[in-house]
Amino acid sequence: MTNAAPTFPGAGAASWVDLVEVGARDGLQNEDALLESAVKVDLIERVASAGSRRIEVASFVHPTRVPQMADAESVVSALGPSPAGVSYIGLVLNRRGLDRAVLTSIDEVNFVVGASKSFNEVNAGTSPDVTMSEIASMIPDAGDRRTTVTIAVAFGCPFEGEVPVADVVRFAELAANAGADEIALGDTIGVAVPAQVVELISALSEATAVPLRCHFHDTRNTAVANVVAAHAAGIGTFDASVGGAGGCPFAPDAAGNVATEDLLYLFDRMGVETGIDPAQAIDTARWLADQLGRELPGAVTRAGWWPRPIPSP
Repeated sequence: MTNAAPTFPGAGAASWVDLVEVGARDGLQNEDALLESAVKVDLIERVASAGSRRIEVASFVHPTRVPQMADAESVVSALGPSPAGVSYIGLVLNRRGLDRAVLTSIDEVNFVVGASKSFNEVNAGTSPDVTMSEIASMIPDAGDRRTTVTIAVAFGCPFEGEVPVADVVRFAELAANAGADEIALGDTIGVAVPAQVVELISALSEATAVPLRCHFHDTRNTAVANVVAAHAAGIGTFDASVGGAGGCPFAPDAAGNVATEDLLYLFDRMGVETGIDPAQAIDTARWLADQLGRELPGAVTRAGWWPRPIPSP
């Protein structure tokens, strides 16, 4: 797989950003509603039609722990091979998850390690170092699929509080040494602030040249500010969830991801290209809210586009 590196490190803000759509995985995994596989497929096809090029479509985890993801294979099978220019991503936590994932047609594998001991034990049932060692052994077995290592709770842990920058850097170095194509920094509980984001990116830029992406939750209404800070620091790849759906079932009070349509508005006003149609994204956010039976937190879907109307999908 081709590893399209974002503008990083130190090259300044990119004029094009890639938004990794995580609504079908992170967006659904903490919802009370259990959507049928056909609805998930519809969601994925809608965001792909809108222009999303990288889409997290499933999580290959134990169905009793995350029942919202119990139909991972069924969803990927119904999707079939990804369309030209689109890459499907599957998340795995362990060897069993990878074994399941590689039997499907996914294009990328997203491994996860928690930066804190307490969170990783809750999320993966073992210590971060054991998880990282397992990831290092699994990366070669992903074959030609692009591999990402997401460092969860990189900006703060719900159980331990502050997470030392040095701990995140250490896991990033281990991921780079293991051959990861990309490292994602997860603000799993939405506690990051821009100064902290810049500090961590600066530290990682000195430690590794592996491309970075950022995953911000908007739990405390700081996600958009953090995206602006990370973009100014040279990051060109961000996770987002249509409607702002999402959350981690193993992190207390971890509200949704930053909304895809909110970042589309932000970058459009900044003159930064995303390749995603905002009208279709907003329409999909409203459709998803209907499927889930609740209003989603995305601001632009509620407030509307400004100053000009966007074309109808």
